[in-house]
Amino acid sequence: MKKFIGDKAFYKMVLLVAVPIMVQNGITNFVNLLDNIMVGQVGTNQMSGVAIVNQLITVFNLCIFGGVSGVGIFTAQYYGSGDEEGVRHTLRLKLMVVAVLVGIWFLVFGIFGDDLIRMFLKGDAQGNDAALTFEYAREYLHIMMGCLIPFALTQTYSGTLRETGETIVPMKAGIVAFFANLLLDYSLIFGKFGFPELGVRGAAIATVIARIAEVAVVMAWAHSHTAEKPFIRGVYRSFHVPMDLVKEVIKKGTPLLLNETLWAGGMAMLVRCYSSRGLVVVAGINIATTLSNMFSIVYIAMGSAIGIILGQLLGAGKMEEAVDTDRKLIFFSVASCLGVAILMIIVSPFFPQIYNTSDDVKYIAAWIIRVLAVCMPLNAFMNSTYFTLRSGGKTIVTFLFDSFYIWVVDIPAAILLINYTDWNVILVYFLVQMMEIVKCIIGYVLVKKGVWLNNMTIKAANS
Repeated sequence: MKKFIGDKAFYKMVLLVAVPIMVQNGITNFVNLLDNIMVGQVGTNQMSGVAIVNQLITVFNLCIFGGVSGVGIFTAQYYGSGDEEGVRHTLRLKLMVVAVLVGIWFLVFGIFGDDLIRMFLKGDAQGNDAALTFEYAREYLHIMMGCLIPFALTQTYSGTLRETGETIVPMKAGIVAFFANLLLDYSLIFGKFGFPELGVRGAAIATVIARIAEVAVVMAWAHSHTAEKPFIRGVYRSFHVPMDLVKEVIKKGTPLLLNETLWAGGMAMLVRCYSSRGLVVVAGINIATTLSNMFSIVYIAMGSAIGIILGQLLGAGKMEEAVDTDRKLIFFSVASCLGVAILMIIVSPFFPQIYNTSDDVKYIAAWIIRVLAVCMPLNAFMNSTYFTLRSGGKTIVTFLFDSFYIWVVDIPAAILLINYTDWNVILVYFLVQMMEIVKCIIGYVLVKKGVWLNNMTIKAANS
């Protein structure tokens, strides 16, 4: 048992990395939760419209995350090896990647936005409810497109700062965004403090302003602290990046970019499958996942910490220490999420009651919260193994392990169960979620074999 538990110094090191990430993610998700609750007070159609668009925005968000994370694998390892110029090159490359991705997503949302929204309005989502939901979703999406650039820049800068040991500043930026979003949400949704009552549009405007405030804090700090972060100096002086690094990033980073995008698209498609049983299911899943996202910050932050800590150890060539550290980090993540799961089950009957919606929606939401709670430790283990494999550049493996699996296994299973059985949607949701056990087994085998023990900075330098 001792090999799974670290000493006080170990947990201090882990928490110094994980807690600021946890706080920032927690703030972001808490804002989303409050935003969701406030819109939910306006009505079910408004809440469903926002929920649909948030599925689409999540695909964009994870596409950006995948793009910067693919480069970030190298950032962490360059920093671990003390190569500031290498870090600077990776930051430039991130900026170029997100510029391309943002341009693509502006076109996607601008041209195909209406069609993407209509995908979720199938099944028995007909009549006046569907028409109202579509209109609310459409106006919400058009305003939320203002978040694309600030979100991409925040991910670029915050990710680089975390990978180079600075986790506090992104957290502070998140706090600024939290208070801005909270105050503006209340003011613009309900028309308080002399502001107009804008409902769904107010929620979107508040989010855009909060995102702009967040990126302003992060970028201002980074460019005013070049003594602490010398890789910031001259980052915009040119956009030269060594071709050897570009080739390595394309090879290692492209599968990660595709993985995050396809995974998010897969999750949206699963909601689309469940929506065939009605908009009440969309609303119920939205309420449940909003709460689940709050609790998921534990294993998500631990996954990010695993990627950063292991990346630095691998970059420094400390392979045995990386193996020992990883084992303890995975155990810590799963153990923490057991406690989180119990707390979720306790609050599951009460949380849906906050919303101004039907009893059917509340019932579905409560049971899906319980399902997600049961799956929480599994997700913690799976996420930990995913970030372990990713830290060593095994991005093709993680692509097959993650997004390939959801499209080949989870989605076909959901389609078959939804369309060819009359089983309750909660049972279907539970069965699809439990299919993640297979991924846990695959992740365990790959991590145990040590396929992730790679120092990629040496390969990039020698290629």
